[in-house]
Amino acid sequence: MAEAEEQETGSLEESTDESEEEESEEEPKLKYERLSNGVTEILQKDAASCMTVHDKFLALGTHYGKVYLLDVQGNITQKFDVSPVKINQISLDESGEHMGVCSEDGKVQVFGLYSGEEFHETFDCPIKIIAVHPHFVRSSCKQFVTGGKKLLLFERSWMNRWKSAVLHEGEGNIRSVKWRGHLIAWANNMIFDIISKQRITNVPRDDISLRPDMYPCSLCWKDNVTLIIGWGTSVKVCSVKERHASEMRDLPSRYVEIVSQFETEFYISGLAPLCDQLVVLSYVKEISEKTEREYCARPRLDIIQPLSETCEEISSDALTVRGFQENECRDYHLEYSEGESLFYIVSPRDVVVAKERDQDDHIDWLLEKKKYEEALMAAEISQKNIKRHKILDIGLAYINHLVERGDYDIAARKCQKILGKNAALWEYEVYKFKEIGQLKAISPYLPRGDPVLKPLIYEMILHEFLESDYEGFATLIREWPGDLYNNSVIVQAVRDHLKKDSQNKTLLKTLAELYTYDKNYGNALEIYLTLRHKDVFQLIHKHNLFSSIKDKIVLLMDFDSEKAVDMLLDNEDKISIKKVVEELEDRPELQHVYLHKLFKRDHHKGQRYHEKQISLYAEYDRPNLLPFLRDSTHCPLEKALEICQQRNFVEETVYLLSRMGNSRSALKMIMEELHDVDKAIEFAKEQDDGELWEDLILYSIDKPPFITGLLNNIGTHVDPILLIHRIKEGMEIPNLRDSLVKILQDYNLQILLREGCKKILVADSLSLLKKMHRTQMKGVLVDEENICESCLSPILPSDAAKPFSVVVFHCRHMFHKECLPMPSMNSAAQFCNICSAKNRGPGSAILEMKK
Repeated sequence: MAEAEEQETGSLEESTDESEEEESEEEPKLKYERLSNGVTEILQKDAASCMTVHDKFLALGTHYGKVYLLDVQGNITQKFDVSPVKINQISLDESGEHMGVCSEDGKVQVFGLYSGEEFHETFDCPIKIIAVHPHFVRSSCKQFVTGGKKLLLFERSWMNRWKSAVLHEGEGNIRSVKWRGHLIAWANNMIFDIISKQRITNVPRDDISLRPDMYPCSLCWKDNVTLIIGWGTSVKVCSVKERHASEMRDLPSRYVEIVSQFETEFYISGLAPLCDQLVVLSYVKEISEKTEREYCARPRLDIIQPLSETCEEISSDALTVRGFQENECRDYHLEYSEGESLFYIVSPRDVVVAKERDQDDHIDWLLEKKKYEEALMAAEISQKNIKRHKILDIGLAYINHLVERGDYDIAARKCQKILGKNAALWEYEVYKFKEIGQLKAISPYLPRGDPVLKPLIYEMILHEFLESDYEGFATLIREWPGDLYNNSVIVQAVRDHLKKDSQNKTLLKTLAELYTYDKNYGNALEIYLTLRHKDVFQLIHKHNLFSSIKDKIVLLMDFDSEKAVDMLLDNEDKISIKKVVEELEDRPELQHVYLHKLFKRDHHKGQRYHEKQISLYAEYDRPNLLPFLRDSTHCPLEKALEICQQRNFVEETVYLLSRMGNSRSALKMIMEELHDVDKAIEFAKEQDDGELWEDLILYSIDKPPFITGLLNNIGTHVDPILLIHRIKEGMEIPNLRDSLVKILQDYNLQILLREGCKKILVADSLSLLKKMHRTQMKGVLVDEENICESCLSPILPSDAAKPFSVVVFHCRHMFHKECLPMPSMNSAAQFCNICSAKNRGPGSAILEMKK
């Protein structure tokens, strides 16, 4: 037996149901461990018969009559030799200072653990149970009960003598009792009120066929008024309630109501409350499939949720306690510590402690089930409460799990969150990814600022991409700052690859970017121009590379002439107009684009090139030649006329002839070359020269279409009669009637316009005359502040009684009459001297004041 017990080592969780519990995905609610240290020593030589639990210590009774006080780790702190036979029950008060013990030989002891207070009594029959008052430490509560064939209540009187009273007898041995507050419950399911000294109720058991000594009743108080009873396979939850005064009569002041009642699958060995749930220790018997004989199976510890007539199982664990094959239902006990939710499963050869699982246990279970992400999340949420786990360790385990599973991208992505700013761990993980050939997976997530890894790490990844993925390599070069790696090393590696594939645009572009990071802008610019890359202009502007492009202007123009010209014109101070024109000398079409844009910006800046531009416009951009000739004041007209005549540019030649004063030749060219009467008329209108009109009429007189055009358009410039008189009789003129009607209509329109203008003029004149008259009729204020504009003395005399004469003009200038010159004999009107001198008008007098 001892050898078998020595082999049962390790935690109890390792010995739970391997077939059911380990396969279940549901997380257990409790965790288990054996109470060891001193308990192991005790149970190697003795067997546990009972135990009671206090928040501070444990009390264990054995079959050899010993009582041991233990700490929560199972170490022996005190030992009492109470009896040579089995200890049946141990009871502690709430303070933990007094203990009651009863044994199979009828001995009863109640004594103080820290005082000399003691009670001894030996009865002539086995005493099965004992319960001391919860507040035994108080002098008013020196009471305890014992149970054997009868239930006795002992209490100390005022003379320090103990007296006893029978609470119950005649129904066999009392084997279970629980005292809570003022209520005592004992099997056979009776509840006694210690205050009123009344039995409140009797709760009968359901299955009377079970032997009470083999299947004892289990009692526990959930609180001061809620009693839980387990007997056989039946569980009842009872509530003690106060009876209404009107209902009392001869009845007890309290009554009991059964709030929940249900059956379990196995025999109950112990009960304990857990919040609003129950913890049930069950004795299990099963039938062997081989021998078909009944045998004792491992006991079960279940957490159940009581309902009104049934229950819901929350969790169920089978426990491998030592010697479970030989135990009976009466050999198991369930004790609990209310303050810490600890549950003690007591059997003769073993004591197991069940605890509620904490967050560390929850994480253990998740890791065991390989639910690493949930474990990591749980650790982050409860990082202040976990003690055995570290978030980093869980995270690293998660990364390893993902790598083993082949989820390399997810593993690399998780590195950002898990590794954080730990550079050493980052480098370690990178080497791990290298070993499995997955450097590409981790490359997007490498830190680029805080922290910064060793340059070798980044170079290693860049080389990996360079060997197999040019596009990925180029992406990393664009995204990674140039100071993360040794730029010269990577440049050399790219150049080595270009020796094999010199026209690879991706590598060339990437090399240009590397040259830019290395401030080797000349080489970068050359590559960009070769590739005709859009970033070439940005590179020039950003790094002020104008000195490097003076000999590359043609390349820039070939790439994008619009952007190139804009850039050159915006930076004339860095690259002169002369330099650009010289560089483009062999490419006149590009030279024209540049000079044209320059002329659009400023008509005078490129005046020295206007003569050249005449040929360029004539060759490459004739539509803009005429606008250029009109806007330019610097181009030589003779040279322009020569070029236009050589190329037979009629419109441009007409313009130049007219500008040079040769209007008749210009008109003749319009008539003879263009045959466009409308244009000829328009030209004549612009020149507004009578001789031109005469030439136009003479040229058109024998051409009926021209006559029609003249009749339709010259009515407002030339008297149509001059044209009509010259038309030969009998000449057929198209649309003559319509043209004559139009002339008459135009004449009538002119008459109407003149009459309308006359009416408007007369109306405006009359309106202004009336306005002037109203203005002149208004009075003018003359006071002491006004002065004579001639003598500069006050206009009004200081002595108001003296006579005076004042002249005020419409211009508001004032004079003493005697200060004005005498009017001439030719005109009696007087005018303001000041306004007449300044040519502001006559300023005639409007008012003469006399007194």
